[in-house]
Amino acid sequence: MSGSNNNIIIIGGGAAGIVAAIFAKQNYADVTIIEKNDRIGKKILVTGNGRCNFTNLNVEVNCYSGKNPKFVYSSLASFNVHDTIDFFEKLGISHKIEEAGKVFPRSDQATSILDVLRYEVEELGIKLITNSDVRSISKKGSKFTVVSENGKVHKTDRIILATGGKAMPSSGSNGEGYELAKSFGHTVTDLYPGLVQLKLAGNLFKQIQGVKFKGTAGLFNNNKLLYTDYGDILFTSYGISGPPILQLSRKAAELLNKNEEAILKVKIIDNMNRDELNAYLTKRFMDRPKKSVEFSLVGLINKRIIPVILKEIGIKDINKSVANLTKEEKENLVTILTDWRFQIIGTKSWQDAQVTAGGINTNEVNQKTLESKLVKGLFFAGEILDIDGQCGGFNLQWAWSSGYLAGINASK
Repeated sequence: MSGSNNNIIIIGGGAAGIVAAIFAKQNYADVTIIEKNDRIGKKILVTGNGRCNFTNLNVEVNCYSGKNPKFVYSSLASFNVHDTIDFFEKLGISHKIEEAGKVFPRSDQATSILDVLRYEVEELGIKLITNSDVRSISKKGSKFTVVSENGKVHKTDRIILATGGKAMPSSGSNGEGYELAKSFGHTVTDLYPGLVQLKLAGNLFKQIQGVKFKGTAGLFNNNKLLYTDYGDILFTSYGISGPPILQLSRKAAELLNKNEEAILKVKIIDNMNRDELNAYLTKRFMDRPKKSVEFSLVGLINKRIIPVILKEIGIKDINKSVANLTKEEKENLVTILTDWRFQIIGTKSWQDAQVTAGGINTNEVNQKTLESKLVKGLFFAGEILDIDGQCGGFNLQWAWSSGYLAGINASK
């Protein structure tokens, strides 16, 4: 394969940058990836708990957030889920489908995904410049000049900015790409951690950290339910975690960023509504009226959480028999098991976040090509844009799709 006159530098060798490079090179461009780490694709290795949930069969536009979520449409249409699966199958990745449409390599190893991508990069002859931190980009006439930290200067016709956001800075994503875009007049929306654990008000969490259960989490603002999700929920020393929490964390962070109220509802008993649970507890208590209220709940919920719950609803004597519970105490117990409310006071740090919420203003980028509307020849791909997806393979699909679209159009 011989290079064309079109020379492309891709800044950032993450998921989006690698795929952009592969398709640009296949389209006969001369491609170079500049990566600050010692190797490309470092962040891919931690996705899906090291198993790499690389896409999801349920990908739709409404799975994404940002000022304009519909911006993803052209990218997803150009390179969809089935294109992604076929692409990786051709590279050697046999896939399997798990719950909720999650797609994993059959090897259950994220290293498999990175290995085949790196092989393809090498096979195609894509140039790699690693351990190189880009400090500035400028443009004169039709040519871009890229200056690295070590003083190295590179000239190119096109640039694809695929530097990622600010999530997981240990992987190399520290927000530097935003500054490079700003130098060309681009604006960046508010940034905050997405798909991240939540900090909750209260001093009870050290007592129940490590308690895990399947239940429903809901996010409320001014008594309006904004989002709900079901799955494994985990109490931590600072608050709460688990897939349902990560899913609603983006909206929670957005509310907090606007100084608005963010309330979390946790439903511990998920298979019964309030009336059903009330009837069940009434029978349970009548069957063994001499049992203490604390012991009567053993076998129903995690016993570590029982004294905390009883204290929360005002039952000071946890050894009192269930026969002596007042009607109000029973109602309060039903309430906390089906509707336990917490004030969200923050999120964990960028280091803990899986994705960046916010980014390059998509109004300044051509949706159909991912080329800058402000600077001809400048393209964007991946997390650097103001687009973030739900947990479950949606963010990697955005990386593949946007990488494909940017790579194809930059190489034209």
